[in-house]
Amino acid sequence: MTTIAQQDTNPPAQRFGTDGIKPMGRPSLITRIFMRIVAFVERMNVQFSKVGNPPIYDKAVFPWASKVEAAYPAIRAELERVLTRKDDLPGFHELSADVATISQDRGWKTFFLCGYGFSSENNIKACPQTWAACQNIPGLITVMYSILEPGKHLPAHRGPYNGVLRLHLGLIIPEPREELGIRVEHEVYRWREGEAVIFDDAFEHEAWNRTPHTRVVLFVDFRKPLRFPANFLNWLLLNLAVFTPFIREGLDNQKAWEKKFYEEAEALRNR
Repeated sequence: MTTIAQQDTNPPAQRFGTDGIKPMGRPSLITRIFMRIVAFVERMNVQFSKVGNPPIYDKAVFPWASKVEAAYPAIRAELERVLTRKDDLPGFHELSADVATISQDRGWKTFFLCGYGFSSENNIKACPQTWAACQNIPGLITVMYSILEPGKHLPAHRGPYNGVLRLHLGLIIPEPREELGIRVEHEVYRWREGEAVIFDDAFEHEAWNRTPHTRVVLFVDFRKPLRFPANFLNWLLLNLAVFTPFIREGLDNQKAWEKKFYEEAEALRNR
């Protein structure tokens, strides 16, 4: 892992797109205007970053990461209960249509706690220790479990916006570890149980699980620490994002899935 001193020395430049993957068409005029503003703010975010712009960060930059790691046993225990209904969990593309550019099967599943102003009360109730641990993260945006089934590969892609950073906490990491990992730009990280990694998904990245077992990480997005005025514009954009089709469709799909999931659970209890 790079050191803090090393990571700010000639970091790779961010590219604002991914070769070979076309953005999904969104005909709305409002959305097109919004995305032009996003492109402008993204360039400010690079310039005004408080923590540099490396693909993968030294965890020492974020002292709160150790608190999340310390909660690993409790988070893992809650995950195990969720996985008793793993086959009922949604494929990521079933919630977010934009994910269909990189995944169109149920090899990448999720269990969603919160995102972009929406919180799942039922899922948080099922995972209170996970939720409590994530309250240590400043600028928290999204919390979910990310489940990568055996043989699943997420091809190279770029996240939609560089105003957020991502944390993965290894929860279930099968052996051999050499057969699974994530590449961010030119750096490859191999997950470890109980260990957090923080990276910028605005860099091209891909992930794979070539083992015969399921890999699960805690997946968290949080606001990137920025100086003024980029920090204000970033906060504003992230709060406006909930009104875009990208987010609204995903939240509607999540609510519909959740209603069905818990109705089925109630029916089983009442048999």
